[in-house]
Amino acid sequence: MTEIIQNMLETSGFAGMTGKHLIMILIAIIFLYLAIFKEYEPYLLLPISFGILLVNLPLTGIFSTPTETEPGGLLYYLYQGTNLGIYPPLIFLCLGASTDFGPLIANPKTLLLGAAAQFGIFAAFFGAILLGMTGPEAAATGIIGGADGPTAIYLTTRLAPHLLSVIAIAAYSYMALVPLIQPPIINALTTEKERKIKMQMQRTVTKKERIIFPIFTTIFVALVVPAATTLIGCLMLGNLIRESQVVPKLTETLQNAMIYIITILLGLTVGAKAEADIFLSVETIKIIILGLFAFAIGTTAGVLFGKLMCKLTKGQVNPMIGAAGVSAVPMAARVVHKEGLKNDPTNYLLMHAMGPNVAGIIGSAVAAGTLLAYFG
Repeated sequence: MTEIIQNMLETSGFAGMTGKHLIMILIAIIFLYLAIFKEYEPYLLLPISFGILLVNLPLTGIFSTPTETEPGGLLYYLYQGTNLGIYPPLIFLCLGASTDFGPLIANPKTLLLGAAAQFGIFAAFFGAILLGMTGPEAAATGIIGGADGPTAIYLTTRLAPHLLSVIAIAAYSYMALVPLIQPPIINALTTEKERKIKMQMQRTVTKKERIIFPIFTTIFVALVVPAATTLIGCLMLGNLIRESQVVPKLTETLQNAMIYIITILLGLTVGAKAEADIFLSVETIKIIILGLFAFAIGTTAGVLFGKLMCKLTKGQVNPMIGAAGVSAVPMAARVVHKEGLKNDPTNYLLMHAMGPNVAGIIGSAVAAGTLLAYFG
């Protein structure tokens, strides 16, 4: 009987439990709390948190590599969709089917605001270099500033897979905190008069324009930045499916069932890469600081370019919409809209802010493609 009990203890998870395991389990529980009770990006943070929990329970073999005698753990196989760069483009496919590029087509100059907001990516990249990171690690860290979770995950799996869990969690955490991060920056850089600027109603975008846009964008981006074709191609295919209006069932599937299924698989496998030795390190602190820096610089660059555009158009552009250039869709646009209402209850900026907001999706994908072409 004693031997049986001893054998049970030696083969149980308690025998392999270490202090680092306990810390990671506690971190997983904290993230679960934030996802469930604080609703911080719950659709992705919930599976990421549970992935962290599963992989840090010792001796489960849930992420074990297959051998000649053992088939390997479930999460090992599911992770191949992340490792091979399959899940993020599929997320882009679904996002394309959910995104209305009409505000961008109606006001093409807002594309420049989306581009300006990507400055945070490259500012964080050079900051990471100064802090001693390698080029690929700095590129993966900088992409957090794009406020685009799937893009951050896609680039990181290509350039610095050992940092995947940290970068993914940092990216989605800051996306959830956009309503707290952006307003102080917006108010510090703009005057009350600028925040009260009302923009003209946008023109109606025709169906033909909506169909031509994803086709033209795919061709143009693929020729200019070939490395961005995977993300942009999937994004624009999803949008073409939406705007063609000939396959409503596909549009419905992409907007609902498929995006939720891929999100579960992506989140679970990203969380499962939260190895204690990587997560509990100085590199994690650097990434968290640089991620916040990237968000702040991206917002700042967008607003400052908005101020320049305001001046060049003689007050026709509210500079606050530049802050929506970070591609946290539609959260950043809603933040701008709320700030506009605070200064003038009749100032509705949501649709105007959606132009640079959706432009930011394209901008972050192009920036990722540029970094991938250089370091990949």
